[in-house]
Amino acid sequence: MERNQMHTQVANTRKSLFDQGYLDDQFIQLEELQDSSNPNFVEEVVTLYYRDSARFLSNLDQALEKRPLDFSKLDNLMHQFKGSSTSIGAKKVKTECTHFRNYCSARNAEGCKRTFQNVKKEYTTLRKKLEAYFQMSRQVGPVETACQAR
Repeated sequence: MERNQMHTQVANTRKSLFDQGYLDDQFIQLEELQDSSNPNFVEEVVTLYYRDSARFLSNLDQALEKRPLDFSKLDNLMHQFKGSSTSIGAKKVKTECTHFRNYCSARNAEGCKRTFQNVKKEYTTLRKKLEAYFQMSRQVGPVETACQAR
């Protein structure tokens, strides 16, 4: 595939992540922090998010197995996970986290369990989509800019 076509494909993939509601403006803010001195900044931040969030999800899984459910603990864990998700612009994940926290407030165990499955689904879907996007981006490399005449 020609380099321009590949850049277009990367741009279209990125656009689809926003159009389909997977990402929000926070992701753009991360991109604005990326520059030539740290060209993989966004990918590194997202990689850290996925590495660290695995612990939150595991802790939530364990807390959902205990009886009686500790809704305060569940809410606190989800609050932390939601904050991490918000920091990378994971819009659908953040939305599901909010639903989960609402079920915690209502002390609705079944709602928490059901919504946690949605959280994990959106989390996994976004991870796959971002991994594909970053892989494509690495293959294409940075967009070249014209040098200004001096």
